[in-house]
Amino acid sequence: MTRLAGKTALITGAARGIGRAFAARYVAEGARVVIADLDVDRAAQTAADIDTDACLAVKMDVADIQSIEAAIEAATLGGFGPIDIVINNAAVFTAAPITEIAEADYARTFDINVKGTLFTMQAAAGHMIANGTRGKIINMASQAGRRGEPLVAVYCATKAAVISLTQSAGLNLIEHGINVNAISPGVVDGEHWDGVDAFFAKYENKSPGQKKAEVGAAVPFGRMGLAEDLTGMAVFLASDEADYIVAQTYNVDGGQWMS
Repeated sequence: MTRLAGKTALITGAARGIGRAFAARYVAEGARVVIADLDVDRAAQTAADIDTDACLAVKMDVADIQSIEAAIEAATLGGFGPIDIVINNAAVFTAAPITEIAEADYARTFDINVKGTLFTMQAAAGHMIANGTRGKIINMASQAGRRGEPLVAVYCATKAAVISLTQSAGLNLIEHGINVNAISPGVVDGEHWDGVDAFFAKYENKSPGQKKAEVGAAVPFGRMGLAEDLTGMAVFLASDEADYIVAQTYNVDGGQWMS
């Protein structure tokens, strides 16, 4: 299938994990993909692994507005033309009891997860409006943004903010023909879960791997999600089939949350 033929997408945090899976699926659907990541060497390797003709690696720090703007400029000068689709995928996870949350950790998590999403949307929307593009912006939320969790206050708050930003930006930007929506995954397996598991091992006195096994067993579908489980929704929301969908957040979580 080539549902995204002729489109150019920029995906943040795309050197690995979910972002990499999105990039590979988008290329398979006919899109050109700008793989934007702070680790530009790994982004370049990902681009080479997927398709050097269809992928372009650019360095991008979503916590730095100048870096966001420079990455979008580099992407447009890279020969792929104006950007049609943006996925705000870059994010970090943190966990701690309320009594132990560090200000620096709070600031870093909000800088990347919230500020990064907001100002990447701002830069992308400005680019799309200037080029007359009826674009698609997809934000990565989380089931953690649907509710609080005892040890995950900061991360939950950032993802709740992403859902709220999606609603506000969606209502604002649709007047320019830009659809803004979000995907809310549940627990998704991958290398990032080593870090998540380590937080819970520390604060819940669990052995390594125990939390991961527990959350996987609790998913109604019967297992943790895989990055590839999210790619169908990412393609749909970027396609013409989603033109009438505005400011929504879709759960793709194996049945963990109903809304």
